[in-house]
Amino acid sequence: MNEKSIDIASKDLWERAKAIFISTLVSEQEKSQAERYFGMISGVTSDGYSFRILTMNSLAADLLQKEYAEKLKSSFILAGADPSVELSFMYDEDSRPPIVTPHPVVSHQLSRMPISTFESTQPLDPNYTFEEFVRGPSNSYAYAAAEACAMSPGKLGYNPLFIHGGTGLGKTHLMQAIGNSIRTKNVSLAVCYLTAETFLNEYINSMKNSTITEFRNKYRSIDVLLIDDVQFLAKGKGVQEEFFNTFNALQQAHKQIVMTSDVAPKNLPLLEDRLISRFEGGMVQEIESPSYETRLAILRKKAEGMNLKIPDSALEFIADNIKSHVRAMEGALGKVSVVISAEPKLILTNEVLSQILKNLIEKEQTLKNLSIEEIQTAVAKKYNVTMAQILSSERTQSIVTPRQLAMFISRKLTTKSLKEIANAFDKKHATILHGVKSITQRLETEIELKNVLDEIVTSFGYKISDTMD
Repeated sequence: MNEKSIDIASKDLWERAKAIFISTLVSEQEKSQAERYFGMISGVTSDGYSFRILTMNSLAADLLQKEYAEKLKSSFILAGADPSVELSFMYDEDSRPPIVTPHPVVSHQLSRMPISTFESTQPLDPNYTFEEFVRGPSNSYAYAAAEACAMSPGKLGYNPLFIHGGTGLGKTHLMQAIGNSIRTKNVSLAVCYLTAETFLNEYINSMKNSTITEFRNKYRSIDVLLIDDVQFLAKGKGVQEEFFNTFNALQQAHKQIVMTSDVAPKNLPLLEDRLISRFEGGMVQEIESPSYETRLAILRKKAEGMNLKIPDSALEFIADNIKSHVRAMEGALGKVSVVISAEPKLILTNEVLSQILKNLIEKEQTLKNLSIEEIQTAVAKKYNVTMAQILSSERTQSIVTPRQLAMFISRKLTTKSLKEIANAFDKKHATILHGVKSITQRLETEIELKNVLDEIVTSFGYKISDTMD
């Protein structure tokens, strides 16, 4: 076997093992974290027993080795690796994708200065391209807007581009596809991708280390800013001021800005009106849950990418029964891949698939059937308050806590839209999002509140981990 065929076989094994491993993770938060970390992997190679996973930098190698090496081993074995396989994460500078982009600096006399370099804050995933994105009625407008940005960065009417939608629907994929496309067509443009939380942390560190000038110069000298999860900017007034000024500097210089969020700009809680106004000043597009045809197309592409020989009837079954979001479908595909790896001759009838995907299907059905009123009633009973108090504007803590907890559970365990939840509580969108955020923060430190949440969601047939995405 030559070196090239070994690399191809290693890549196939890695893709299967990765899908299997992610399918075993319980919460969406764990899955998102794993996908972010695996995005730092640049290549794989193997001699049959020792499997080497190459990373973009030494920090990524250390982090992945510590966090995932042992956990991934069983997934590799299920994917077909030798039981004695050894995993190691290694930094290989030669295999690192080109995330450093030449950035010409122009003097005031319009003469060329020596070329500098610009490094993206977080690496773009090379698999996130327009070609790999499955278009459908639920995302066609967002896709078209993203393509327009990639073709003409900074174009009036598409700057900024704001993409919003629920978890796992493809917002990050589209955003990074813009960056990958621009880098391919024009290597002289400095493309920067990061999350709003990273921007916040860098801002805090720059204040602490007295490096705010360097921080500002970095983000105001780029050509394309891709920033994920802008709702995290609500964590502080200082960072909002900094981002506002960065936003203005880039837009005035006709540089492209692309943002994503779970909700539309007008529904972002605790953000200053001037920021929301800027976000709405360009193109705002929503990605909705995919239709059956789009779900089936996504599953076919995912199965092909994972080199899985799954009959179309099985993919149709998954598309018909797993509807909430793309990550849930990927989880179902991963579970099926685990079974067929262990039992290659198994015939995947609907009955067999129903058993394999029993937990996922039950969760989908519960998501569909659980009503907001049921949640409100259960929470009111637990806290010994009335439904009228839950729906009131009373601000005593004894009423605010159950009200916000009911909002939190409604947001996490139903497929109702933000508008529908707001109507059910007779509140504004921003009030619902503020309530969800408040409970999310309190759950990190308040054991008693976490126990109450656990008790309530268990009564609905859920685990507390189902609310932690």
